[in-house]
Amino acid sequence: MDASLIVYALNLSAIYALLAIGISLLWSSIGMMNMAHGASFAVAGYGALVAGDLLLPGINAAMQGSALLPLVTFVVLLAAGVGSGALFGVLIYLLAFLPIHDKANFAVRGLIVTLAINLATVQALLWWFGPRQQALPNIFGFGRLNLLGVPVRYDQAATILATAVLLSVVLSWLRLSRKGLEIRAMMQNAEGAALSGISVRRTALPVMAVTGAMAGAAAVLLSQTVYVSPGAGAMPLIKGMIIALLGGLGSVPGAAVAALLIGALEAATGVIPFLGQRMVLLVQFGFIILVLIIRPRGIGGLLDETRK
Repeated sequence: MDASLIVYALNLSAIYALLAIGISLLWSSIGMMNMAHGASFAVAGYGALVAGDLLLPGINAAMQGSALLPLVTFVVLLAAGVGSGALFGVLIYLLAFLPIHDKANFAVRGLIVTLAINLATVQALLWWFGPRQQALPNIFGFGRLNLLGVPVRYDQAATILATAVLLSVVLSWLRLSRKGLEIRAMMQNAEGAALSGISVRRTALPVMAVTGAMAGAAAVLLSQTVYVSPGAGAMPLIKGMIIALLGGLGSVPGAAVAALLIGALEAATGVIPFLGQRMVLLVQFGFIILVLIIRPRGIGGLLDETRK
């Protein structure tokens, strides 16, 4: 694998990590598999698109010729995507968590409700925006950097850097803040955390908002290479779920390692002549099945007995 392919793999891994860690974090803390995560991705993409249409013409007029214009554009679109994703995460909390979290078979009920939210959201986006794909403004330009002799596109470098910063902020919040301590307690032992006075209702809200915000960040970063559309969240949802399963549901480090592996596998599969892009999903699923046969709990997942 040459150096440029490694950069491409890291770019894919960075975006997939934002999605997979969000899914894994949600499952490990409140026991919910969020099938509306793809809807969060699509809503965030349209949130950034609408914000760009409303705000960027005035910003471009005010800062025409300024070297800071690309940075301001990036901040505006990223903030809009992250904010839209977080708000949609709160909506999922209100519709799919609060009414059923204390009911029997919560995991199955949550799966069904979030799937319904996902389908309804896609139809609502189709009705409002139509089926036509739309593109966000190019944030990073079309130039290349030369890092140690390796050509790196501006969008690739910015995506990798932005993802590293965002994940560092989220992991630091989980490790250092009081709310993060409560979330980690629920991840380790939900019943013990509840007996210690940690409220599931109050803890679930920031988790839903943060995971929605991570999906929003992924939507803005991925929109530099794909278009925004009502069904844009389908493939990110599939990739996020299979990476979370590969890493071990509930393991944030495992999801990060799995994202690196899947990104590298996708990049390598795409350049093999007899495979190509059409075989990427088949190769990925075959790899995941092989790993789960050898290690059923995933790369970083804990045994149920250990967690209890």
